[in-house]
Amino acid sequence: MSIAITFFISLLIALVGVIPPGLLNMTAAKISIKEGYSRGLTFSIGVCVVVIIQTLIAVIFARYLSRHPEIVHVLQRVAFVLFVLITVYFLLLAKKEPKPKKEQERKSKHSQFFYGMLLSGLNVFPIPYQAYMSITLASLGWLTFDNVSVTSYVTGAATGTFVMLYIYVFFFKRIKNKRLKSQKGMNYIIGAITGIISIVTLINIVKTL
Repeated sequence: MSIAITFFISLLIALVGVIPPGLLNMTAAKISIKEGYSRGLTFSIGVCVVVIIQTLIAVIFARYLSRHPEIVHVLQRVAFVLFVLITVYFLLLAKKEPKPKKEQERKSKHSQFFYGMLLSGLNVFPIPYQAYMSITLASLGWLTFDNVSVTSYVTGAATGTFVMLYIYVFFFKRIKNKRLKSQKGMNYIIGAITGIISIVTLINIVKTL
């Protein structure tokens, strides 16, 4: 598969992973509102630097797993349990009223970069997420683990993450008054998506029995 297609597939996967309002994108939006767009983008760049490292680790892990299918079967079962738990969590979370968050103190432009790296480093979800997606794409023949394809995939993941953070930074002001309702609806959507993934994963497990 061409590196351009690999790049755009990875970009879309990263976009989907960052679309739901979470710690990173909401922080980028708040920084842009309080301190200006440039600082919001500086924070986003710091996030993406760590995303590059996390995605590279995920793909290397996926390449190892692709050579050991017996481990993949075990991880499928672990992934099924995790997706079920995530589904229940988001469906229950959607029923709760969101609590106001404590305001954060103003930071310098350079510190926003490192702040972005810190929060992104604390968010380890991209590693199992990208590893799972990489294995899935490889099994479909849409991703190979040569150096060029891996570089294209990692670049696409970082670009997709930055694009979504960019959208939050520049367009959050227009939707912030509706955020609470959209947050609740988004939680239901995430719960539905992870529920579907749980069903698909269960079907794959049953097929291997």
